[in-house]
Amino acid sequence: MTHCPETPEVPIRPYTVSAAEVVPGDLLALSPEDAAENRWYVVTHTQPASPEVILVALRPPLGGVDHEEELRREQRVSVAGRRLDVSAVPLVSSPALDDVAFHDGDRLTRLRAVDPGARQATYVRRWGAWHRDTEPDSDGGVTDADVRRWAAGADREGDVVRHEPRPAREAQAAGGRRVVVTGLGAVTPLGVGTGELWHGLLEGRHGIRELADEEFDGLPVRIAGTVPVDPAGLLPRQAARRMNRAAQFAVLAAREAWADAGYQDGGTRESGLDPERVGVSLGAILGDASVLVGGDRKLREKGPRGVSPLTTPMTVPSQAASQVSLDLHITGEARTVTSACASGTEAIGQAVDRIRYGRVDVALAGGAEAVVTPAIMASFAAMRALAEGDPSAGTPSHPFAKDRDGFVNAEGAGILVLESEEHARARGARIYCEAAGWGLSADAHHVAAPDPSGDGIALALRRAVRDAGARIEDVVHVNAHATATVDGDLAEARGVRGVLGRREVPVTALKGHLGHLQGAAGGVEAVAAVLTLHHGVVPPTVGCAELDDAVDLDLVRGGPRTLPGAGDLVLSNSFGFGGHNAVLALRRVGRPAE
Repeated sequence: MTHCPETPEVPIRPYTVSAAEVVPGDLLALSPEDAAENRWYVVTHTQPASPEVILVALRPPLGGVDHEEELRREQRVSVAGRRLDVSAVPLVSSPALDDVAFHDGDRLTRLRAVDPGARQATYVRRWGAWHRDTEPDSDGGVTDADVRRWAAGADREGDVVRHEPRPAREAQAAGGRRVVVTGLGAVTPLGVGTGELWHGLLEGRHGIRELADEEFDGLPVRIAGTVPVDPAGLLPRQAARRMNRAAQFAVLAAREAWADAGYQDGGTRESGLDPERVGVSLGAILGDASVLVGGDRKLREKGPRGVSPLTTPMTVPSQAASQVSLDLHITGEARTVTSACASGTEAIGQAVDRIRYGRVDVALAGGAEAVVTPAIMASFAAMRALAEGDPSAGTPSHPFAKDRDGFVNAEGAGILVLESEEHARARGARIYCEAAGWGLSADAHHVAAPDPSGDGIALALRRAVRDAGARIEDVVHVNAHATATVDGDLAEARGVRGVLGRREVPVTALKGHLGHLQGAAGGVEAVAAVLTLHHGVVPPTVGCAELDDAVDLDLVRGGPRTLPGAGDLVLSNSFGFGGHNAVLALRRVGRPAE
């Protein structure tokens, strides 16, 4: 708002007159200094105080309180060259706020009412400080004492200050139920289980290995992030034979997450849940490409009779979701999301919405992938997308580093148990954090390369924050996608910096530890982001010995860092070939309400 809605904007063309010439409606500055500083008043009334003195009543042109000035008749003053309708200028007073208790979520408007061209500034209180509603603050915000001082001096200074208490119950951005995380499961190159994942991240270990099998002989790149145990050996033999490798990862991660959430072994019925109110949502690009390749090889070697009847059901990317639903007897839904390397994060986001809007009460969500196969490795190598190096000398994956030269292909699964908050609290569940929102966008730029501007990434980040009902000032940490490709890391850095503005927010990238788990990356990195919030510790980025000068981010390196306390939102990023951008927003819980 630039002015009172009933008061036209007035061109300022100052000229001097004597006080005796001033009439009601004039826009008046008492001195040349006041005119230069845009300190103007509307003359609302004049009357003689004596033969030599005129009593002039003045009001700020954008609204405020009246005050009187005694002017000598011959005294020179400045007028703006146009008269205003005095009745259209509101008479308002700014109440003192000394005895008002402020709360996060309160709003404040401040208008310099003596300046006809002033714009109203809006502030919102977040984590004990007041922040501009339209742009990040470089100084960390305005204090409560500043706000009380503004209100106390508003009438005297010609300002208008308004305080709006937060609603008794804040509306939720999506208009639905709150969703919380109650269970975690992971199978990664660091080992089986979230404990192996978390301790490996904090200790700076990596799970990238040489590919020793003879099927990889002759490939230009023979390193990958592989799970160090055979998942089939951890499952009943008959069941494992009917699952592809990605589905085996998914079932193991789902079982861990299910138990971690406090549910009973066996699934929904043993846990006393209605199976129709539980869903599965997993991301995958290919699932397990080796099944289709193996079927084709058997066809060529042995003919049609050599091809297993399980080849087709074990080839489809949806097998992981269907096997999790079979293993835990989940009948509500079993969906699969395929959006390149953003698949896992988008699958979690879709599950959040399914719970928000009451379609299900509980969901297992994340991603599973097993594409460390000769054909896929050869394809990535032909694209010149793969990093090379000796894993025994340190991780070959160098996210955000000056010497980064590509990603390391990897496999695994990461799964969250999501529930509506009321469902979780009714059963006394341990709550890790809130799955507060998510955002999507598309680059529409290239079949493989990211948009170098980072604009699509920034859009997904802003949408995730908005969907969480939050503001940029609430972001306390970013778990970056950062595959260690030259163009991809730089585009992400530009997008993140464009959203964060001048704020320094700790960023970490985990692909130096894990390699790139493709469609499972978003699920595993979401597990790590949840644990970061839960433990209050940010894992370090490994493999970045020297940060690229063009990466203007506060990258956590060298060791874990304590999560900052002034904020509550963590963003987990995933971006995929073809311009798929997905961001998950997780919110800290358990902070005392004001």
